[in-house]
Amino acid sequence: MRIAILVATFYAFSGIDRVAEQQAKEFSLTGHDVSIFTLDSNMPPPPNVKLNVLGMPKGSLSQRIYRLLFPVDFVKAVKWVPKLKDFDVIYSHQYPMNWLAYLAKRFYKVRYVYYNHGLAPPWTFSSFSERLYMKMFISLANWTIKRADEAISVSGYLQNELQRETGLHSQVTHNRIDTNRFRDRIDGSGIKDKYNLGNAPLVLYVGRISPHKGVHLLIEAFNLTRQKFPDAKLMIVGKHTFGAYSNRLRKMSDASVIFTGLVSDEELPYYYAACDVYATCTLWEGFDLPLAEAQACGKTVVAFDIGPHKEVVDSRGSLVKAGDIKEFGKAVAAILGRVKGGKDEQ
Repeated sequence: MRIAILVATFYAFSGIDRVAEQQAKEFSLTGHDVSIFTLDSNMPPPPNVKLNVLGMPKGSLSQRIYRLLFPVDFVKAVKWVPKLKDFDVIYSHQYPMNWLAYLAKRFYKVRYVYYNHGLAPPWTFSSFSERLYMKMFISLANWTIKRADEAISVSGYLQNELQRETGLHSQVTHNRIDTNRFRDRIDGSGIKDKYNLGNAPLVLYVGRISPHKGVHLLIEAFNLTRQKFPDAKLMIVGKHTFGAYSNRLRKMSDASVIFTGLVSDEELPYYYAACDVYATCTLWEGFDLPLAEAQACGKTVVAFDIGPHKEVVDSRGSLVKAGDIKEFGKAVAAILGRVKGGKDEQ
């Protein structure tokens, strides 16, 4: 079977892109002819998978505008839609690539499957311009989603949201974790040495540095945790995608907060291994891969009780009412107390 996988970007730091990468790898290993189509990429495709980069403007602002207005790029459509006509099925992971999937369905009768990772709702963003952008983006995305032949959602939460917003029913396929990479008993001492952490309690967050990820709330909660563990450190791993927001985070942080930026695929499991607790104050998720990766590495997690987290967080983890910074800080401190007291498995 010839399978096309469409994803807006093919970046190492994007959870959606990593799911698309894993999907391509699995289809290829089972004998299918697989091609990935994307606007931009910074990582190679899996073995025996062809990568097609369509191109888009440079610069984050230009890219956001381009992705929003992608359907008016007629040159791109004329060039690339015919290349999809001989595929048996198209899996589209994200708008605006849904537009190409829809056109291939309309003109060449190719089956179009929407892979639903969800879109962060406008209220999770801090500025009016960001909220307006997301409203327009979601509206255009939903128009293309409604044209799909079928859909797959990465959580039961998203299954319900998709049904409510578009009327489209979907089957649930939870994201799978690569347990060859993310596993228990990895030695994280090299990361502790790299950042001169010694035996200081370490709280870890992994993900994009974006307003809807609630990193500002995590820093506030961590400051409460430090009332009990004054030598604790908070390590924030991820790409900075909103300049003003990142500046705000740095201004509210002191030396106890470590911003590592993006780390390599090879190093990431060791960051999980180094931490004592994994914590996220994200305000919205469709699944939350880092939570699952941290648990695969044997770590106890703390998160807000939102969306899919009841589906992801295991019995050892703690779910806190969304926005309750005081209780979040207490939950992190309680786990640190057990870990440093030798009562939490590592």
